[in-house]
Amino acid sequence: MAAAKIKKGDQVVILSGKDKGKTGEVTKSMPKDGKVVVSGVNIITRHRKATQANPQGGLERAEAPLHVSKVALKDPKTGKPTRVRFETKDGKKVRVAVKSGETING
Repeated sequence: MAAAKIKKGDQVVILSGKDKGKTGEVTKSMPKDGKVVVSGVNIITRHRKATQANPQGGLERAEAPLHVSKVALKDPKTGKPTRVRFETKDGKKVRVAVKSGETING
């Protein structure tokens, strides 16, 4: 399996869909499914019946996963979307932003 180019804690830009252009932080990464959950993006609404645990019921809003191809890493230098490449520096494999050549922490 290939190494994950987008990880938990990364700042990403949404490339397509209803939230195109928005930015947010990756709160959960699911590499086996090829999906990520981004805070404040792709909000879904569920109508919940009243139960003993939730006597009020009502609308429940939550962030749904997005496919990893719909997001791009935010370049640490320019703030624009960029692709990611892997390089070896000081014997360690590090992620590098393609646009600026800046090393991505993490």
